[in-house]
Amino acid sequence: QVQLVESGGGLVQAGGSLRLSCAASGRTLRSYVMGWFRQAPGKEREFVAAISPSGVVTYYGDSAKGRFTISRDNAKNSVFLQMISLKPEDTAVYYCAADHSGTVITQSPSGYDYWGQGTQVTVSS
Repeated sequence: QVQLVESGGGLVQAGGSLRLSCAASGRTLRSYVMGWFRQAPGKEREFVAAISPSGVVTYYGDSAKGRFTISRDNAKNSVFLQMISLKPEDTAVYYCAADHSGTVITQSPSGYDYWGQGTQVTVSS
């Protein structure tokens, strides 16, 4: 079993930056594909970014391209999401997720086995 805990969310003005962290316990993440998703009130959960087990391959949703960067530190069993140039439409609960297959990066939430509780990101205009 993997437990994921997100942190780093908060209130930021438009144009600002935040760095989200996801710390894992229970198992090492070095063989897992890791992803970030977000969900705004009344909307479906949206793919943000994902990273391969080695960290070499990354993939971003359209809303994240050019502004967000996903990274991981397998030695610290952690994954990060650096967000810059934040917009009010980025406001959502951000979730960290882990896919134990480790072979294919998927944008679908159903492809992930473990989820954190989420961290709120609010961007004011």
